[in-house]
Amino acid sequence: MASATKTFAPVVTLADIRAAASRIGDKVVRTPTLHSQTLSKLTGATVYLKFENLQFTAAYKERGALNKLLLLGEDAVKTGVIAASAGNHAQGLAYHGARLGVPVTIVMPITTPTTKVMQTQGHGATVVMFGETFDAAYAHARELEIERGLTFVHPFDDVDIIAGQGTIALEMLADAPDIDMLALPIGGGGLLSGVGTAAKALKPGLQVIGVQAELYPSMYALLNNLEMPSEGDTLAEGIAVKYPGLITREIVKAIADDIVLVGERHLEKAVALLLEIEKTVVEGAGAAGLAALLAHPEHFAGKTVGIVLCGGNIDTRLLANVLLRDLARSGRLARLRIRLQDRPGALYNVARIFDEQSVNIIEIYHQRVFTTLPAKGLITDIECETRDRAHLDRLIAALRDGGGYEVSLVELA
Repeated sequence: MASATKTFAPVVTLADIRAAASRIGDKVVRTPTLHSQTLSKLTGATVYLKFENLQFTAAYKERGALNKLLLLGEDAVKTGVIAASAGNHAQGLAYHGARLGVPVTIVMPITTPTTKVMQTQGHGATVVMFGETFDAAYAHARELEIERGLTFVHPFDDVDIIAGQGTIALEMLADAPDIDMLALPIGGGGLLSGVGTAAKALKPGLQVIGVQAELYPSMYALLNNLEMPSEGDTLAEGIAVKYPGLITREIVKAIADDIVLVGERHLEKAVALLLEIEKTVVEGAGAAGLAALLAHPEHFAGKTVGIVLCGGNIDTRLLANVLLRDLARSGRLARLRIRLQDRPGALYNVARIFDEQSVNIIEIYHQRVFTTLPAKGLITDIECETRDRAHLDRLIAALRDGGGYEVSLVELA
């Protein structure tokens, strides 16, 4: 998508964003923007990371939520606010609502993980469980808004929310003024709208690249006049938005120089790299900017790129799976399927080759019955740990050439 050249009357300005920064002050964390030498070498760009996963609720959403709450009228403060969210917007609104004495009600789909429900309740919000999907929860929240006289706080399609998110850019460019390109995740578009508006105003030549998950290309499809489905289980659940905002789509259309799509493999790789290299936990949506550099290096090579690690709320079991899958893809963890003859010493001889190659055996699955082989044949799956892909290749060669075994590598999707 080429950057739009049409005249655009901004609904959110740099002055609005500066006012939001003054308003929220030190009530949110001024997170660091740090240069990553290793990721720069890996990607061919000069990479700066903005650690928004270090906010109290581990996500940038606090900024917009707090700005919105501070702009409420007296009546709205007394009666309270309502939102539909199963993620970071809920926690940011609940946390700052409790701090300011504003009653907060959050409608969540009944499919929301218990941990997210408990975290939101732990910040003092009243949680209403309704519907199987976010769309159902959203519709119910709008009904309760009217019934109870509450103020609805949209997660992204609100000028005060957008202005709050834009405060990120003020900090990034103050800390790293050489940044000439931003890689920003897009779900509903609130982050890119705010950050992009401030960044372009402060540094007009700076390029803004939006990043969406391939499974949820809603903004990409809309702005490129394409029909593309938005569905599926993506690691980047925080940007899995089917319908971009009405306000944000116009801002993104005006200021985004391009939007790129990233697949699940690159999202997983980015989460793993950030933990391994930067020692920081980032959720899938928060890793989307780095995933874009991995998936589309030609867009970013030679540039000084700012990446917003916009959230760190990832389920620990999911994180463990992501890390293990990354080990498998790099060759450090593998499952080999070996065909043996059912005779004494067969497994011992295989294990001897593993020992000779200094490969650690983790698990052995020895299958005699449920196999298409003849009665005297069997399949053994061996999970093992190697130093790298070259070490794994040497093991496979030793099994095939030295041992005469039929060996196949069980690949990941």
